[in-house]
Amino acid sequence: MESLTNLIDRIGMPRIAAMAIVAVLMLGFFGFLIMRAQTPSMAPLYSGLSLEDSSAIITELQTLNLPYELRGEGDTILIPRDQITTMRMTLAGEGLPTRGQVGYEIFDQQSTLGATSFVQNINNVRALEGELARTIASLTRIKGARVHLVLPERELFRRERKDPSASIVLSVRGELSNGEIRAIQHLVASAIEGLTPGRVSVVDDRGNLLASGTGEDRDGMMTALNDERTLGFENRLRTRVEDMLANVVGAGRARVEVAAELDFNRSTLTQEHFDPEGQVVRSTQTRESENLSNGATGQVTVANELPGASQNNGAAGLAEQGNSTEEIINYEISRTTKTDVTEAGAIKRLSVAVVVDGVYADDGAGNMTYTPRSAEEVAQIQTLVRSAVGYSAERGDTVDVVNMQFAERPDLVAPGTDANAGLLDFTRDDLMNGAEMAVTLLIALALVFFVMRPLLKKALTPESEPLALPEAAELGQHGVLIADGQVMEEESPGPRDKTPAWVANAKSMGETQLQTLKTVGTLVEENPKQAALIVRDWLGSAA
Repeated sequence: MESLTNLIDRIGMPRIAAMAIVAVLMLGFFGFLIMRAQTPSMAPLYSGLSLEDSSAIITELQTLNLPYELRGEGDTILIPRDQITTMRMTLAGEGLPTRGQVGYEIFDQQSTLGATSFVQNINNVRALEGELARTIASLTRIKGARVHLVLPERELFRRERKDPSASIVLSVRGELSNGEIRAIQHLVASAIEGLTPGRVSVVDDRGNLLASGTGEDRDGMMTALNDERTLGFENRLRTRVEDMLANVVGAGRARVEVAAELDFNRSTLTQEHFDPEGQVVRSTQTRESENLSNGATGQVTVANELPGASQNNGAAGLAEQGNSTEEIINYEISRTTKTDVTEAGAIKRLSVAVVVDGVYADDGAGNMTYTPRSAEEVAQIQTLVRSAVGYSAERGDTVDVVNMQFAERPDLVAPGTDANAGLLDFTRDDLMNGAEMAVTLLIALALVFFVMRPLLKKALTPESEPLALPEAAELGQHGVLIADGQVMEEESPGPRDKTPAWVANAKSMGETQLQTLKTVGTLVEENPKQAALIVRDWLGSAA
């Protein structure tokens, strides 16, 4: 106990308190690191949830005793990263999240016993709307969707029937193209019997009308479709030509613009041609007849009608006999029928404009000089472009290639090269975790080397004992202090000074040290750089 007391007295209470505070801080810091390392990394389970879905999912997580965090306004739920896949499968088995829509599971949740036909029809409409909303929300650009269906029932003893219609409200990321809007219309129309895409209206969450469902905007839809087809054709041609020129003049050294005029009229032409030189016999009909008559006048009398009257009369007149032949020949003339169907989308005219940059060369002084391309090279590029776009002089196509210097000189480094690229690809989470670990390590090292080490070194270094005065000085003897601590009496003919000798000796030593410090200060002022190097060496040797 006495040794412990002596140690405490030797170290000092301020040092012990500082050491205790530093120890507590270090223990807390390393405890935080251990807890942080043991805490699982959280990742979003679902985002953009409704309050109903968030409440149901949190209830399931609490039942499974799984830690979770809420972000935003409760629409994002985070759980440990290694549990995301399993938890999503578990929640899918429970029908979560519902996204605020009810699908065909409504028939599993309700009993059909005692349900009227009206309730069944309403549930059928709700199920169709929910399933369509889920399907539309599964698209990449769609954050949420609501679908409303109008399915009129055919009344008894009426021939007229109203067409079904649908309206869709979308919450989108960015803007939807015309093709995506039509895809949604066709998706909904194909799922409902008797529904046409023109009867599906689409509105975004900002109130913009994306598609009219009145069925009267067919001409507008066809115009938009034709414009989109024209734009797609122009983009394909431009990409094809730019890719070809990139291998010739370099990437980014050529700009291509294509203007195409397409014919969207669909026509059918039927022609029938008869060849008179190509006739053939189809059928032949021959008829022969023989006539026999006498010379009687041909009058009808009672005598002529009596039996035997003809013999008497025949003998009296001359008989006549004749033969006739009749032949009918039917000919078939060769006929050619030709039907030409011209589909929409034929090219009526093409206009292609190409701007090519010149050549850059090093002048030897590190400067890049611009040199225009020769007329022969421009003509070769024009020939290549004409072949690539299918140039036709009969249609009146035009292809112009112009060599001009670009406003900004393109980068001459080959695309895709990166001198600072690493060998491994890391995700954003990996980079964040690595940065967090690096910062924590730096803080720990700074605490150890700049706080703990100096304090421990100072605490463990024994204090130097105060200089003990010699016994002679304590007794008040007069003289000069020598090396062994003895006082040699000073012989002086004059009167002795009342000041003790050891005080005079200490005063002289203090003056000597003061003079030495002044000399050192003068040297430091004259040579600051050398003094800084010396102090740095002292600090290095002390550490």
